[in-house]
Amino acid sequence: MLQVNLRMEASCVKERMNIRWVCEVGMIEAIRPVVREYRQARNLLPIRVCVLGAPASGKTTVVRQLCEKYKIHHILIKAVVDEAMERLERSAARVSDDDEEEDDAKAEEDQELLTTIREGQENNNGRIEEAFIAKFFKEKLLSMPCQNQGFILDGYPKTTEQAKELFAALDDDNDEQESKEDLKYNRQIMPELVFSLEGSDEFLKERVINLPESVLQGSHNTEERFVRRLSEYRALNTEDITVLNYFDELEIHPTVIDIEKDESTEMKMTVEKMAKLIGEPKNYGATPEELKEIEHLKMEEKLRKEAVIRSERALQEAQMAEELMTKKAEWAEKLAEVKQQERELLLSQSLPLRNYLMHNVMPTLTHGLIECTKVRPEDPIDYLAEFLFTNNPAST
Repeated sequence: MLQVNLRMEASCVKERMNIRWVCEVGMIEAIRPVVREYRQARNLLPIRVCVLGAPASGKTTVVRQLCEKYKIHHILIKAVVDEAMERLERSAARVSDDDEEEDDAKAEEDQELLTTIREGQENNNGRIEEAFIAKFFKEKLLSMPCQNQGFILDGYPKTTEQAKELFAALDDDNDEQESKEDLKYNRQIMPELVFSLEGSDEFLKERVINLPESVLQGSHNTEERFVRRLSEYRALNTEDITVLNYFDELEIHPTVIDIEKDESTEMKMTVEKMAKLIGEPKNYGATPEELKEIEHLKMEEKLRKEAVIRSERALQEAQMAEELMTKKAEWAEKLAEVKQQERELLLSQSLPLRNYLMHNVMPTLTHGLIECTKVRPEDPIDYLAEFLFTNNPAST
């Protein structure tokens, strides 16, 4: 039909033709489902992960490396709260400005929210209420960067109540849910994988004690504060009551990783184990510059491995040559010893024969040779034989 040049009224197309509309109101109004369809068709899906664990279990160290690998967003409590508070303060500052009415209404709403938060902080020793923290997290996770690329939650939620508040389904999520039964949680921000880094209290305390002083300064891991935070974590996560049960009930079974078995630097073994479970990146991939850098690193790694192989081969050949020279020296020494033994054996065996000849043969033979040289007969052999017969001591 698209190849036919016909002028038709829009009402005719809409009312009389049996067409299943996808973007009936236009591309701009339906941009969200179009983008969702585009991502699904090309497998450009965000990676959503949650990493939980006790204080000093290495959550931030692991999450930072995973975010660098997959190019997704690192969601930290402090960073989310600071960003949200800064945004509210900027918006509230526009109340007195002569902007449009819509902006004024938004600014007044943000100012009221900011006032409510600060009043709550005054009554709660400077801490922001959990409901507002969950609101900040939900806004962050629903932002386009997190929805398009993905995110890893670092140490949040800590309790089942926080998880229910954060992942509760929204009323306007009907386009994302398939049925009312699926409204248990918001699929847009629910993690696909949950990891729990586990270690004994003794192991975690030893890890904190061994941290450099420069790392401990200004952190939560001073001895007193760490013990308090660890006690709070253990109280919130018992065998029967833990935030992991919330995910387990939703068929998102957490993966528990024993960090005490990881003796690598920067917890590389744990990162590799988690990356293997997460799988290959499903986002937009690396830029040409990053691909070039990756290729450069691969070439450097290849050259390094070749250099190591050559060095090992040269070392092996040198060792073999040294072993061969040592064996040759041993063989020469053994050969000289064998020859010396043979000479000694021949000498010992020849002594009786020499004594016999010197006593019975050599005197008469020597005398005959002397006489032969004096007479100089024409046939010296015959003369010597005749002399030996004539002067044989045994015949006299």
